Amino acid sequence: MPVLHYVRLDVFTDQLFTGIQLAVFLDVAGIDERRMQRIANEMALPETSFVLPPEAPGTDARVRIFTPSQELPMAGSPTIGTTFALAGAGRLRAGADKAVLGLGIGPTTVGLEWVQNSLRFVWMRQAIPTFGSIVTDTVAVAAGLGIQPRDLAGGNLPVQVASSGLPFLYVALNSRAAVDAAALDRAKLCGLLRVLDLEELPVFVFSPELADDGATVYSRLFAPILGIPEDPATGSASGPLGAYLLKYNAVSAKTASRLVSLQGVRMGRPSRIHIALSSRAGVLEEVQVGGKAVVVGEGTIRA
Repeated sequence: MPVLHYVRLDVFTDQLFTGIQLAVFLDVAGIDERRMQRIANEMALPETSFVLPPEAPGTDARVRIFTPSQELPMAGSPTIGTTFALAGAGRLRAGADKAVLGLGIGPTTVGLEWVQNSLRFVWMRQAIPTFGSIVTDTVAVAAGLGIQPRDLAGGNLPVQVASSGLPFLYVALNSRAAVDAAALDRAKLCGLLRVLDLEELPVFVFSPELADDGATVYSRLFAPILGIPEDPATGSASGPLGAYLLKYNAVSAKTASRLVSLQGVRMGRPSRIHIALSSRAGVLEEVQVGGKAVVVGEGTIRA
């Protein structure tokens, strides 16, 4: 059986044992999809990424991303963490301003910021978000989250589906305390979504309540449909989050150029996901999600 080497990182943080955990397998040529899925299930992390030789012209590597239960077309923390792993292995030119990874959604550009020859920060460019169904039954939404209807922000912040390649249901709450109190009742939520002819979706709850930590929003993500009961950091949900905040005037166009989502606090793994939106004449032109990562360790697995 081949022995595969992996790197363990904490992503969307610069502190060990915080952020979201990721395993990156840098050399998996000849390993098929079924075995990748079994390895990801064995690693039992929110996500595991596998690096293969580039398939498309102009890309630096092909990257496949798996949760313990399924493959994802894109995800923020594996894209950013894998970029750090590639840089650490010397597979990206030190000082380069960008790299291009082949994801399930196609070539994806990542911006690179260096300090001397060490990668410091990575920006992932995401597709311009699309907005879907609005859920108006706030009583049912609250019941599905184990909170009271009065905890929902309401007003100009609707419960709505949005996506930059992977759809999420966004639920704005009045306070950080309400975010911490949320407890997903999967059966109730699925029942609500079925009435609206929607399939089960990961649920992103957040509050724009400010504190002294510099975060724009305080957030949590429940994704049992992806095999992740709760996620400490969700880059793929963060681009649409920023677009949602801008769309509903929760932030100004100027402020939207530098947003921070503080996620994972309730889990004891605080993560800081940076969001940068660029717009012109009210039209959103670019969405980027960024962050740092630190190497925790490395190991091998027989697969």
